[in-house]
Amino acid sequence: MWLKPEEVLLKSALKLWVPERSNRYFVLQRRRGYGEDGGGLAGLLMGTLDAVLDSTSKVAPFRILHQTPDSQVYWSIACGASREEITEHWDWLEHNVMKTLSVFDSNEDVTSFVQGKIRGLIAEEGKGSFIQEEDPEKFREAILKFEKCFGLAEQEKLVTYYSCSYWRGRVPCQGWLYLSTNFLSFYSFLLGAEIKLVISWDEISKLEKTSNVILTESIHVCSRGEDHYFSMFLHINETFLLMEQLANYAVRRLFDKETFESDLVLRDPLQITKRGLENRAHSEQFSAFFRLPKEETLKEVHECFLWVPFSHFNTLGKMCISENYVCFASQDGSLCSIIIPLREVIAVEKADLANKGVSISTKGKRAFRFTEVKDFEHLVAKLRIRSGATSSPHHTASTEVATTSDSDNLVDYYEGQLMASQKGSSKTVSTEALMTVFHPQDADNLDSKMLKEKMKEQSWNILFVERGRGISMFRTKKTRDLVLRGIPETLRGELWLLFSGAVNDMATNPGYYTELVEKSLGTCTLATDEIERDLRRSLPEHPAFQSDTGISALRRVLTAYAYRNPKIGYCQAMNILTSVLLLYAKEEEAFWLLVAVCERMLPDYFNRRIIGALVDQAVFEELIRDHLSQLTDHMTDMTFFSSVSLSWFLTLFISVLPIESAVSVVDCFFYDGIKAILQLGLAVLDYNMDKLLTCKDDAEAVTVLNRFFDSVTNKDSPLPQAVQQASNLNDTKSYHPKVDITDLIRESNEKYGDIRYEDVESMRCRNRLYVIQTLEVTTKQNVLRVVSQDVKFSPSDLEELYELFKKEHFLSCYWSANSPVLRHHDPSLPYLDQYRIDCQQFRVLYHLLSPWAHCANRDSLALWTFRLLDENADCLINFKEFACSLDVMYNGSFTDKLKLLFKLHIPPAFTEVESLSPSKGDDLSKEELIHFSQLNVSSPVDSQEADALKRSPEKAGKEKIDIQAYLKQWQDELLKKEENIKDLPRMNQFQFIQFSKTLYNLFHGDPEEELLYWAIATVTSLLLKMEEVGRRLQSPTSPAKSPASAAESSADSQNTLKKDSASQQTECRNVQSTRRGDHEWSFAFEQILASLLNEPALVRFFEKPLDIKAKVENAKTSQLKARTRV
Repeated sequence: MWLKPEEVLLKSALKLWVPERSNRYFVLQRRRGYGEDGGGLAGLLMGTLDAVLDSTSKVAPFRILHQTPDSQVYWSIACGASREEITEHWDWLEHNVMKTLSVFDSNEDVTSFVQGKIRGLIAEEGKGSFIQEEDPEKFREAILKFEKCFGLAEQEKLVTYYSCSYWRGRVPCQGWLYLSTNFLSFYSFLLGAEIKLVISWDEISKLEKTSNVILTESIHVCSRGEDHYFSMFLHINETFLLMEQLANYAVRRLFDKETFESDLVLRDPLQITKRGLENRAHSEQFSAFFRLPKEETLKEVHECFLWVPFSHFNTLGKMCISENYVCFASQDGSLCSIIIPLREVIAVEKADLANKGVSISTKGKRAFRFTEVKDFEHLVAKLRIRSGATSSPHHTASTEVATTSDSDNLVDYYEGQLMASQKGSSKTVSTEALMTVFHPQDADNLDSKMLKEKMKEQSWNILFVERGRGISMFRTKKTRDLVLRGIPETLRGELWLLFSGAVNDMATNPGYYTELVEKSLGTCTLATDEIERDLRRSLPEHPAFQSDTGISALRRVLTAYAYRNPKIGYCQAMNILTSVLLLYAKEEEAFWLLVAVCERMLPDYFNRRIIGALVDQAVFEELIRDHLSQLTDHMTDMTFFSSVSLSWFLTLFISVLPIESAVSVVDCFFYDGIKAILQLGLAVLDYNMDKLLTCKDDAEAVTVLNRFFDSVTNKDSPLPQAVQQASNLNDTKSYHPKVDITDLIRESNEKYGDIRYEDVESMRCRNRLYVIQTLEVTTKQNVLRVVSQDVKFSPSDLEELYELFKKEHFLSCYWSANSPVLRHHDPSLPYLDQYRIDCQQFRVLYHLLSPWAHCANRDSLALWTFRLLDENADCLINFKEFACSLDVMYNGSFTDKLKLLFKLHIPPAFTEVESLSPSKGDDLSKEELIHFSQLNVSSPVDSQEADALKRSPEKAGKEKIDIQAYLKQWQDELLKKEENIKDLPRMNQFQFIQFSKTLYNLFHGDPEEELLYWAIATVTSLLLKMEEVGRRLQSPTSPAKSPASAAESSADSQNTLKKDSASQQTECRNVQSTRRGDHEWSFAFEQILASLLNEPALVRFFEKPLDIKAKVENAKTSQLKARTRV
């Protein structure tokens, strides 16, 4: 590898380098301790130094120095891992550079020319590859070391590397940690002790920062039950963040493809870089904190001051700028924040040049003034271009406060936009919140509750006057306090839309919902069937959902969302949430609120495996251990909290609390996100702590919590008694003291308000790995339970086979941007079909595990075995099919093994195979293998069975699933009888010759090889003579060719087979060319079985016990290398 020229003052470097070749301008050196001198003490010392000091010589023990006569300064210009590599560089220098150097007059010119030439070579080699790295030269050296140490595929992308210590027991081993797209790798070499660790990200179940007495601060990695600790990082937080991102990226790519496929940034693993991951993390934090669309990318961050007009002071914070938004958050995160959509901006100008001020004016006569902005002039120019704003506002904008009339104008503008988006759609889309239709407020009859409600409204109106109204309002501690007290009924829809960020989605997509409703109208899918079933179960106690008005609106919103996002479609609990949204928001607003909840605020909650909810339950358990340790000490099984809290998270407490109390929880959720639900859950458990500690079992604890929820009230709720009827019925039966929801929410914030948003997100990332690995363990256990009934492998061997099978599936995904295997993993399928492999993957496993893999024609055997197992002809097999085939090879009887070999040589498994590259012999390329695996070969399969395969529900693809077809297929499998050997079709002449060739190949290397060859030749001759006698008896006058000579020639050919593979192929082609012209002969399986049973050597060969353990252990170490070669 060419190196950036660097000075070397001592060419021998304390005798660590030994010269091997030299000329007038260059010296080729070898590292002492390598090569001819052997290892010894020098080798150990050099290896240790190289590993600890990050020297490239550990993997590049050769180097070339540039020298000039009469100079003591040398320049390193190349290094090599092998003598061949460095010699190639040396030869290139002699042929291309040496002749040119003689024309220069001075040594300085020579050195300058050599340095320029080497830099040009480096630039040409790495064109575009290392542009995004901070130190391209150093990164090139790290890549070289990474590739040589671990031998992974060339496509494996190194993201970054760190110096650290790996702890083996209580001994730290200093080395280098390499983070790549698919693996965490560590290398250390200390005094002859080499440590090489490779862990794939998809195997990690725990990744966390820890500290104890020995390790002050370390990173703990748990993979397949083994714990690994890394410490002594220079920047441990940066390292941990990147590890966390890479692990979650791999998990999403391999296990959760539904969300991954929509992520265009990470779909190509070859494009992932350290800087890209860091930028992505910052963008995700930015969009999540300010509730912006996920597509927003953080472009710039400026530390500056924002003028707060209602408090008359400047607050220090950070201005964050994306493509479409300017946002600001004060440094404590909750004191003050604003969001300015560039679509609302009408002017951007420089203000107060001495203080580097920027003024942004928006519609509604509002202006925001930022000062002490670094490079403010360029920022003003950029914002003007992005927003299309002018240099001065069209009207005078006040930087002090927004007047009441301004607020009214803003509301009128917002309402005008909403009406415009719904123009012409009033026939299909409701333009009023259901609460205003079914519970209109009576202004003349104000009771005490309505008076309190009006007081709440007045408090919010005062806030709007001070801090503005709409998307660009100032959000402060006072805003949070008002939310905790409960949002007024009349403002709830507007503020939900604002705090959730759904207002941005609706503003940037006018008319989208109406168009979606029209497209989805009348569609019939599995999702629409489930929606229809659940419509009447959504808040049935509320009058709005006892009428067609509410039911129709609910149907339209849910169906439109299922049409928009078919990967989620419809999930139970979405109906309950949407019905509450429709009470307070207009129909289109409710739709965009549902989008915000499902796709941003509660990610992965409403997919098939509700991974997001399970992750947040794990976070909840962690918080219980931290804050309610007394309760965790009493509860022996933490799964109780998971089972009881699932509905809390999926429905935001709506399903367990009375509706008048639940909406107050939803208020907090839209302002604070999942943090509000976690805090309230802790408060509920804390409130009932004493009673839960006395419970003897889970059922009693559930009863305690249910009684508590029944007693929660909202004394200030203006909802009519008809709506609260359901909870009132329970009041007479409950002796639990009443608890006001406002007091409960306030208590949850006082006790657990110190839980930070950043900590929750960190716990989410950490627990996501654990949750997905737990789901994978459940899948594995179910698959093994089913397969173990059909095979004779021990449970431990079967588990190891499953891990190898699954690993092969993933290895095919690692280095392909659009791997078809990724499409094969579908968690919605039955357990057995979640992981399937194609013919190429099967071949790799066949070579590693099959006892017949030593055959010369092993590729053909692997192909035929795959075709035999692929009964539904979709070019994929599952683990059960794979394990059953291996079980026959290892644990089957003589008859079972012979029957398998027989079936491999008749259709549909058998197909004529011939490599297009004669030099490869019987080996097949990947393209040839895939081609042959997809060939359709006519076989004597019953037409009814063929029709049944065509009607298989799996062939339906994305269409509606036919449940009846699944049940019929399941019933047929249960009733399927053991295959009778008499039902097997006969084997023709060409197939029999291939069958004989396979037997010969199987015997190669066996201690009784000669005896086995003689036995198979005897059996072949006997079968041919039997066929001749049988044919003469059937047609004695037939002038067919004499099979006696055929028997002799066949026996001779069989003897020739074992000596010369070329003559095997020639003989095979000769027989194949003549068989079509002559009357063919064929054999039944019973004939072949009976003949082989007469040969003891053959019986001993097939019945000798075989142990798969050694093959499995070898496969575990060789699988990655085998896939790398492929």
